[in-house]
Amino acid sequence: MMKFLSRHRHATQKVGFALITLIAFATVLPIIGTVIFILVQGGSAISWEFLTGFPRDGMRGGGILPAIVGTLYLTLGVAAFSVPLGIAAAIYLAEYAKDNRATRLIRLAIVNLAGIPSVVYGLFGLGLFVVFLRLGSSILAASLTLSIMTLPVIISATEEALRSVPQSFRTVSISLGATRWQTIRKVILKEALPGILTGVILGLERAAGETAPILFTGAAFFLPRLPHSPFDATMALPYHLFVISTQVPNMPIQIQYGTALVLLVFVLTMNVIATVIRSRARAKRQW
Repeated sequence: MMKFLSRHRHATQKVGFALITLIAFATVLPIIGTVIFILVQGGSAISWEFLTGFPRDGMRGGGILPAIVGTLYLTLGVAAFSVPLGIAAAIYLAEYAKDNRATRLIRLAIVNLAGIPSVVYGLFGLGLFVVFLRLGSSILAASLTLSIMTLPVIISATEEALRSVPQSFRTVSISLGATRWQTIRKVILKEALPGILTGVILGLERAAGETAPILFTGAAFFLPRLPHSPFDATMALPYHLFVISTQVPNMPIQIQYGTALVLLVFVLTMNVIATVIRSRARAKRQW
């Protein structure tokens, strides 16, 4: 009887493992197929002129340099605003705030804000930054709007990373004479760095690929020059891809997929950089 039960459990485990493997392949294969399809369709459009030139002929020719530079400016702007604020808010919630009804409501609000559609953030940015604060349609207004959208992701991920650090690290550091802030700055943040980077990159990737918020606050339909200040409008890869796919007739399909490929490489490059930094930080981690 025991042998029969053991064989039954072993067979059930095998079936479960096979199902999990099948689900994993079913999830990964469409993603790989999509990437390969974009590479095949858009690879022929990639050239030095395409990457460094300015659009011409109604965006049917030339390059996408203004869109690449605009996306980079927007991503850097989002990082400058959302990363310090998000990490600071997470430090307060994880290390200083008491566990009471108010903090639980704040955490619930943060989770709910992460699920709000991006178009709502775009309308909010239009009303607050473009109209009320009179920043106009600009890189600054778009960066601030995207920063508000990415804050919940960064705060949630950073707080979880901070809470995952064992309490013994705090106890030992404080027992050796360090203050709470010194403990957080020199011990806790260092140990939580891999998780913090994960949240930051997820937020920045979402910001880099969004169209609706910048549509209302800072993206230009056609701007064959580079922006000169944060108060200028700019082209951006997500909005440019939307425009050439839906608004420009007789647009060569290679240019559409070439633009999508550049955006994909932009996001993947951020992932690779974060993965390298995260791997090195994990290798140095003490637990």
